[in-house]
Amino acid sequence: MAAIRSEYNVAAFDRGVNRLVESYRAIPPGSTVRLAKKTSNLFRKRADVSAPGLDVSGLDSVISIDPATRTAQVAGMCTYEDLVDATLAHGLAPTVVPQLKTITLGGAVTGMGIESSAFRAGLPHEAVQEIEILTGTGELVVARPDNEYRDLFFGFPNSYGTLGYSVRLAITLEEVEPFVELRHVRFTDLDTMEATMTAVADDHVYDGERVDYLDGVVFSADECYLVLGRQTDEPGPVSDYTDRDIYYRSIQHDNVDTPKRDRLTIRDYLWRWDTDWFWCSRAFGAQNPRIRRFWPKKYLRSSFYWKLIGYDHRWNIADRLNARKGLPANERVVQDIEVPIDRTADFMRWFLREVPIEPIWLCPLKLAEPSPGAAEQPWPLYPLQRGRTYVNVGFWSAVPVTPGHPGHTNRLIEEQVSELGGHKSLYSESFYPKDEFSRLYGGEAYSALKNRYDPDGRLLGLYEKAVKQQ
Repeated sequence: MAAIRSEYNVAAFDRGVNRLVESYRAIPPGSTVRLAKKTSNLFRKRADVSAPGLDVSGLDSVISIDPATRTAQVAGMCTYEDLVDATLAHGLAPTVVPQLKTITLGGAVTGMGIESSAFRAGLPHEAVQEIEILTGTGELVVARPDNEYRDLFFGFPNSYGTLGYSVRLAITLEEVEPFVELRHVRFTDLDTMEATMTAVADDHVYDGERVDYLDGVVFSADECYLVLGRQTDEPGPVSDYTDRDIYYRSIQHDNVDTPKRDRLTIRDYLWRWDTDWFWCSRAFGAQNPRIRRFWPKKYLRSSFYWKLIGYDHRWNIADRLNARKGLPANERVVQDIEVPIDRTADFMRWFLREVPIEPIWLCPLKLAEPSPGAAEQPWPLYPLQRGRTYVNVGFWSAVPVTPGHPGHTNRLIEEQVSELGGHKSLYSESFYPKDEFSRLYGGEAYSALKNRYDPDGRLLGLYEKAVKQQ
């Protein structure tokens, strides 16, 4: 089958690249370069900057899809929602689709995207064949694992726009079936869950049935679940969690001997977490049945909740409401961390004892095989060991502020994760001392990349961008 190539998207992309380069040249020398972008899936407060930024309009589409080679050319600001809609029309999907619709492909690659296929497919940047990047010097370069910009290709993941911005990405796709059959397997202790998760991640099978997707939810130390998904073309009824029913509540059941089964369309499976932003929509009352019945369906999505969070960031609404009730302000504890899979139960026991947040998301991951680069740790800014399985642990809420110790709980988590041989993603607030941060996130390798691709410091440094300054 010939490549599906929209000339409108190609022309729009070319115009977008021209606007991007012109907008870079219009920024005065010595000024910090940033994106002129109103929205973000980062959970750090963005600085209020009135100076003009890079114009990325026109860089938000799928440029082309080739079903025969299962590849796509995609503009860096294209959202996964638009990308998935385009690829599913050909029975294809990105190898890893992060959970929220408005995450962009470029954002997932320069950050650390993950989802339930990561135990078999790796991370989003491992499906990238080449990246066209606007560097800090204003140069457009095409980085591949085998050309003169290979250092940038491997150093780009986890750089969060501090080495440059992705303009175009060529990615590998995979074939998908129209439905996903789910098994919700309940456990009453963390060690048994960890052992089962390890076996499934290694073998891609549970109880004689193939597993294509693997994640889990911990409600408490004695109520936790693995959710096992299998792609299928078998027709049959499917559930709908885009309106009244809430997906994460559907996981729960009492039978530890027999998994609960469910079915979704592949599209609804990929976006199963977006409708209620995992479970975080409850903070806005969206899970209250009396409110939900009147909540417009089009606003049951993460992008709308982000707007509500933006209002809170701007006016400190939650802290003001707490103050009126005589309660302390909140410390946001919104993090995704990775620990080796054999330390999952250890971390969860510590977390459930020390941090009053639930539920908690679990998602195993392993670097893809084969993957670009032969090194044991090919991605220097987020050095995971090849051949080792990790578990992403996601927790997103708030705890009371510890007086006199801003970021106290987040810092405790950072220390515990390091003690267990893990890392944490940098999309949210971090509190590392500079020397520890350098050791964990690239150190000398990052400095060499910064010197080559942003020698004048037009882009913020990774530490300055990621770590909350006290």
